[in-house]
Amino acid sequence: MTHEPAGASEERRVVRVVRGRPTRDGAGVRLTRVIGTPELDHLDPFLLLDEFKSDRPDDYVAGFPDHPHRGFETVTYMLAGAMVHRDHVGHRGELAAGGVQWMTAGRGIVHSEMPRQTDGLLWGFQLWINLPARLKMTAPRYQDIPPERVPEVSLAPGVRARVLAGEAGGVRGPVEGIVTEPLYLDVRMDPDARAVLSLPRGHTAFAYVYEGAVALGPADAARAVHAGELAVLSDGDRVSATTGAGPARFLLLAAAPLREPVARYGPLVMTTPEEVAQAVEEYRRGTFLG
Repeated sequence: MTHEPAGASEERRVVRVVRGRPTRDGAGVRLTRVIGTPELDHLDPFLLLDEFKSDRPDDYVAGFPDHPHRGFETVTYMLAGAMVHRDHVGHRGELAAGGVQWMTAGRGIVHSEMPRQTDGLLWGFQLWINLPARLKMTAPRYQDIPPERVPEVSLAPGVRARVLAGEAGGVRGPVEGIVTEPLYLDVRMDPDARAVLSLPRGHTAFAYVYEGAVALGPADAARAVHAGELAVLSDGDRVSATTGAGPARFLLLAAAPLREPVARYGPLVMTTPEEVAQAVEEYRRGTFLG
């Protein structure tokens, strides 16, 4: 067996494939949960990944009424339809198709996320990313990114990516100042296409396929990943992606792991059960945002 020297290029492989679970959240919104399930509780620093997709109004019109967050970041990315966000201090943002909101909840936000529409296709993703203990009680902030500010880049013939965060093909995404140094790409591949996608070495990484199928990994160990499946990737500085007779679309994400304890109760994520209990008590007493 040969070993590459430290710092040498290394291709990532698929180490695990997980299929999302249908569930409901908020006021009954139908969605698929991919991270945050018994099969994949979390993937440091990723805490949750949901895909919501429906053209049936009863599946989504009730939305996500007022609810609290503390100790982590939420990332909402829309493919179709629109979502209106409002919080306890009057911030209002509207996510249109192709837009993204990166919300750092920090010490506490109470907000609602409600579909603007009452008919048609609503399709998007929500991701939760943990904050380190030293930043869990930081001041909340938002980065509301309209679709026209999200750049798209060609990575290979028949392969394009929207760059929400991080860098790909020499293009940087609009999201800035995130402690976990994330990469967030929405990759679109034509049939019979191939690309080698760069990833930060040492970062936790995964791909979530939401249309078609793509083979990930080196040619001698490539693994087909189908729509609705998440592939956990090994360490390395790149991953190969290949399509067959059909096109594919997938999210490719990476972020620096925190390697800290995770104590969570719904939308409250701290490092100890005592901190979570304190947050619950503060919310109950009305001092959560004080």
